Amino acid sequence: MLPLVPALPPLPEGFTARPLTPGDVPAVADLLAAAEAIDDTGEFPDADDITEWWTGWDLEFDRDGLAVLDRDGALAGYATVMASPTFRDDYRVYLEGRVRADARERGLGGQLLAWQQARGAELHGERHPEVPGRLVVEVPGTLPALERLVERAGFAAERWYRSMERPLRELPEPRRVAGVQLVPFDAAWDDEVRRVYNVAFGEHHGSSERDVESWQRLYTGTRSFRPDLSVLAIEAGRVVGFVLASVFEADTEARGYREVHYGQIGVLPSERGRGLASAMIAAALHEAAAHDCAAAALEVDSDNVTGALRLYEGLGFRAVRTRVSWSTALPAAAGG
Repeated sequence: MLPLVPALPPLPEGFTARPLTPGDVPAVADLLAAAEAIDDTGEFPDADDITEWWTGWDLEFDRDGLAVLDRDGALAGYATVMASPTFRDDYRVYLEGRVRADARERGLGGQLLAWQQARGAELHGERHPEVPGRLVVEVPGTLPALERLVERAGFAAERWYRSMERPLRELPEPRRVAGVQLVPFDAAWDDEVRRVYNVAFGEHHGSSERDVESWQRLYTGTRSFRPDLSVLAIEAGRVVGFVLASVFEADTEARGYREVHYGQIGVLPSERGRGLASAMIAAALHEAAAHDCAAAALEVDSDNVTGALRLYEGLGFRAVRTRVSWSTALPAAAGG
């Protein structure tokens, strides 16, 4: 029998809690859309995007999700606890959620976070107690109240990220690297790209090797993935680098223009220093501009070990938002 999930602390009068269900997804999308005018996260997920995200992370709704309802039965907030099936060094459990704008400042956020901390510790104990764990909350720079909340709960700022954008005009000149072909993504290369990713991101903070299933569910098998806007660097019949592109059509509808997002950019460590990354990104920018995209975006770790921040700035990207990863450690089980 599965253990019971942690009980939620008493909620303010007029609010009740129950396990999250797949039927709550449209209400979650509506809550996030309404909150975006205040929160300014730059994200506009629709119900299909949320379903795909939670499916990709294998969310167990009845155990790892919580819905808070107001006295009218409308969704006033939600919380999820999710962990990647793959990990390196420590088992990272991600805590996500939001409270409806008009229901804030009533203590709901703190109680949801307390539930997430308890459930996150249980999840670590159920799946990988033999290694250290870490609870992680990603805090957009536009949500100072959330930052104060996690700090009071004992989390510490761990990593800083920048969301960068550039318009698709005055593009950098196409660049050539001797012996290298730049080609669109093809499914025949998919597993090799996955293996190159696992090597290229081996030094990156918080990353983990992706198995075939998680790679497909989170990256190249998603609705938003655009193989035609993605670029591979091929040399001597092997993949040496990649730029994987996505277009979120819900964002397009909300913004009024199409933006391509480069979620994964990597070069084999042995091939760095040859200009591969800048050549691939320049090619990807030209391809996106030719396919009705008006802007390009990506995210970078400010302490990226490969110097990616300087590379992106040199290609015309500028920081538009920040995000800080806050975390707290969980010990491994005795004898782990």
